[in-house]
Amino acid sequence: MSHPDRRTSPHLPVAPIRRFARPLAQFLQIESASGFVLLVCTLFALVLANSFAAPLYHAFWHTSVRLQIGGWELGGDLGHFVVNDVLMTIFFFVVGLEIKRELVAGELRDARKAALPLVAALGGMLVPAGIYMAIQVNHFSEPAFRGWGVPMATDIAFVVGIMAVLGKRVPFGLKIMLLSLAIADDIGAVIVIAAFYSTGLNWAMLAAAACGFAGVRLLARAGVRAVPVYILAGALIWLAVYKSGVHPTVAGVMLGLLTPASVWVGRDALRLSVADLQASLAEDHAGPDVDELELMAFAAKESVSPLERLEHRLHPWVGFAIMPLFALANAGVHIELKAVTEPVSVAVMLGLFLGKPIGVMLFSFAAVKLGIAKLPHGVTWPVLLGGGFLAGIGFTMSLFVAGLAFKGDEPLLADAKIGILLGSVLSALVGVGVLVWTLRPNPGHKAGGADTGETAGSARAV
Repeated sequence: MSHPDRRTSPHLPVAPIRRFARPLAQFLQIESASGFVLLVCTLFALVLANSFAAPLYHAFWHTSVRLQIGGWELGGDLGHFVVNDVLMTIFFFVVGLEIKRELVAGELRDARKAALPLVAALGGMLVPAGIYMAIQVNHFSEPAFRGWGVPMATDIAFVVGIMAVLGKRVPFGLKIMLLSLAIADDIGAVIVIAAFYSTGLNWAMLAAAACGFAGVRLLARAGVRAVPVYILAGALIWLAVYKSGVHPTVAGVMLGLLTPASVWVGRDALRLSVADLQASLAEDHAGPDVDELELMAFAAKESVSPLERLEHRLHPWVGFAIMPLFALANAGVHIELKAVTEPVSVAVMLGLFLGKPIGVMLFSFAAVKLGIAKLPHGVTWPVLLGGGFLAGIGFTMSLFVAGLAFKGDEPLLADAKIGILLGSVLSALVGVGVLVWTLRPNPGHKAGGADTGETAGSARAV
């Protein structure tokens, strides 16, 4: 039995599907490709840090970078200040855009659909932190205990990259759930960073930052669309947050959440503008004048929301430049066998490798049994277990939190990095193994996954 082409049939309301699937498909493509680049940069940093070039590698990332105007000075090490404080703010800005998109038009918009990834993410944060605390309970008042937030995060780039390698056998429902789970994880990580890894708060600077956020909101409501204005406002807000004692990446997330998700020129107005331009071209004269062309260009630009436009422009830069630079600056750790057995390394590794799947499965099972949520189409409990292990790939966010938790304590930071690497590798290997085993081709899977394949195909088609 033949089916009409969903892309060309005039009888099917494809526009809402396309508006959701196009940014989602683009997001998954960029994440899967950038995951490979991130892996290459990670391996390169590890090779450099464990070779004769290690002194040069560390000296390069500790290069002093400073901006000085009279007696006012701003700066620090190349790796810590430029990469972790400045560039990672752009990364977190895109995270804020992704969170806003999911809240407005994605899975997190529908409370029923959002219940499972939100509950699973909560379990995937609490259980790993609990395992870390249990192992470090004898060091409660010592610096080592501060690392409890390290194994709480999920690196979506690596997870999406692995699922891309596994191909069509991965249910589309699992991809959406893990994407939503990782975004919920990011929300939790931002809260943890703001609440527990910020010290010496300067309330005057916090008040200045709050005024800046209010100003950005007022500019948006007033219809100001000039990007340089928002760049200047964002830079001033970043500086205020940086001087306040709260990590400046929090400013990035907040600015992302404040970005308008609605278009300024509706589709009907855009159609009218196109029709006017076509009528002008059809007349017997030289063509449309400059004003008509400018109006058309304005309508075309403003028919796309600022959120979608910024995410489209910045996401490739984050995926292929900022995250690889972060890996190069932070993944280079000298590996010693004895460090594998250090308490911090063991606590982080077990938090990621065991805590993530246990937390995801336990909380998901409870949510389904209580009727709060239901498993996505095509996702069984064994499949979700494989996804739970993949969620244990912490890497980018875990390295970032580790840098905050153990700032100034290089031995503990090195142990945490080794734990992150081991936990992430083990999680990836076991997660892939479980998914390959549970998603083996069989007649039942083929029949049951028809809708899933069609949905995934629709996303790729747009």
